[in-house]
Amino acid sequence: MSLEKLLADRLAQAFAAVAGGPVDPVVRRSQHADFQSDAALPLARRLGRPPRDIATDVVGRAELADLCTVVEVSGPGFINLTVADPALGTLLSTMAADTRLGVAPSVNPQTVIVDYSAPNVAKEMHVGHLRSTVIGDAAVRLLDWLGHRVIKANHLGDWGTPFGMLIEHLLDLGESEAAHELSVGDLDSFYKAARVKFDADDAFKQRARLRVVALQSGDEQTLRLWRMLVAESEKYFLTVYDQLGVLLTDKDFYGESYYNDMLAPVTDELDRLGLLRDSGDAACVFPDGFTGRDGQPLPIIVRKRDGGYGYGATDLAAIRHRTRDLGATRLLYVVGLPQRQHFEMVYAVARQAGWLHPPAVAEHIGFGSILGSDGKMLRSRAGGSIKLVGLLDEAVTRAAELARQKNPDLPDAAIAEVARAVGIGAIKYADLSTDRIKDYVFDWQRMLSLDGNTAPYLQYAHARIRSIFRRAGIEQPTGTPILVSHPAEHALALELANFGAVVTGVEQTLEFHRLAGYLHTLATTFSGFYEHCPVLRAEDEVRDSRLALCDLTARVLRQGLHLLGIATPDRM
Repeated sequence: MSLEKLLADRLAQAFAAVAGGPVDPVVRRSQHADFQSDAALPLARRLGRPPRDIATDVVGRAELADLCTVVEVSGPGFINLTVADPALGTLLSTMAADTRLGVAPSVNPQTVIVDYSAPNVAKEMHVGHLRSTVIGDAAVRLLDWLGHRVIKANHLGDWGTPFGMLIEHLLDLGESEAAHELSVGDLDSFYKAARVKFDADDAFKQRARLRVVALQSGDEQTLRLWRMLVAESEKYFLTVYDQLGVLLTDKDFYGESYYNDMLAPVTDELDRLGLLRDSGDAACVFPDGFTGRDGQPLPIIVRKRDGGYGYGATDLAAIRHRTRDLGATRLLYVVGLPQRQHFEMVYAVARQAGWLHPPAVAEHIGFGSILGSDGKMLRSRAGGSIKLVGLLDEAVTRAAELARQKNPDLPDAAIAEVARAVGIGAIKYADLSTDRIKDYVFDWQRMLSLDGNTAPYLQYAHARIRSIFRRAGIEQPTGTPILVSHPAEHALALELANFGAVVTGVEQTLEFHRLAGYLHTLATTFSGFYEHCPVLRAEDEVRDSRLALCDLTARVLRQGLHLLGIATPDRM
């Protein structure tokens, strides 16, 4: 149990006695003490008493002597709480002895689907795929660590009309030449060449259209060629995921094609439920409450007049499958903010159809854009999309230069390891430390800085702690009780004790900038502790305690960064 929760539970009993019923004590960190309760102020109107009188009454009833050295009423009725050093020491000693750092698995584990990344077959991944992949991976890591059953769903664009022209281009090249071109990761050139022919050659365009019909009707040769395109693309995607250090594997690919056999039953069920309407060009569902600029209802296209299905049909089939067949109760869609309305409409239809009902919920985990220094969408100098592989390579190269400058004595193998951890970590942290619904500016100098709220700063803080143990000649302390007496120790202990509350908060909101901000605060607080509290030069008992405090800080930094998908090298 977190310190904040412990204080809140004690105060809740006192507030309940004063108010005659349950009251949320509203405990939070404070600039005037360690914690503060604001609950007396809103309670005043209900009880018809001055809030300061209520707060004084609560303080008189609260059993906090074992936790706090000071419990006082301030201002119009705030309750300020200063935690006792012995209580902090006991709490941190318990936390240090726990492999989970005091963070228990969820008492109500769920089956969670995380739908993220979603590149398109025969197209290279670009910077636009970064946010979905990084945010989705952090969600998977955190929810899995908290004991949920997490199913990763990489919704590939692997079906539809473009595959007619792609397969015809493959045949023009020859299968072996096409396989070679795709195997070296040159997907963009392959796609663009097919597109040029489609736009310029009417005969090729006709062949492509006929090939789409053959694909959708299950022609075996066409399906074999389509599978080759998909397989070569998936190999490329996996190399990018490995370079980025995310958890997606080949078992997590669930392309649009996966749902093909479900589309007709979904459509039939929508029809039986009376939700399907003929709009002339297509059979649609019009969810309540969604209108266009002209005030007319907005549709989700389910089946087109030519028999093809819209994207909405696939999304509805996915929800139906995920709730009915996989038993998911939390469905997360990590997709950019421009798609928000589409997903809200899909969720509304799924609720009307009875496929999405309590306890199951669907959430759009939206995010903003990555901008260049000009404030516009980040693009290459030529104005095109920046390939994700190129961006990652540049990050590692820049980090290697930084590592050589910082520690020229590191061998090349160590430089390479640090460069990968720092370069990739810098890109991920720049993304995750920003409120995900906001845009952010991509800035190499800022994200690779060893100062400020950056991954290299946090990684360096972790490495500096590990260097303390190398100098001490020990791996890590075992079972040493933590003693808190110095104000800098007190401040660091408070931050460490807050780890569980931060993690469980992010479990609900998936606002990873709050975890990143916590880790940065922890690292800066440790810096203050290290400046004011000698570790290796301290007396025996204090030395051992401070080593234990250092070790706990390193473990929390490492675990917190791991949840963000960021590695923590022991040397930098």
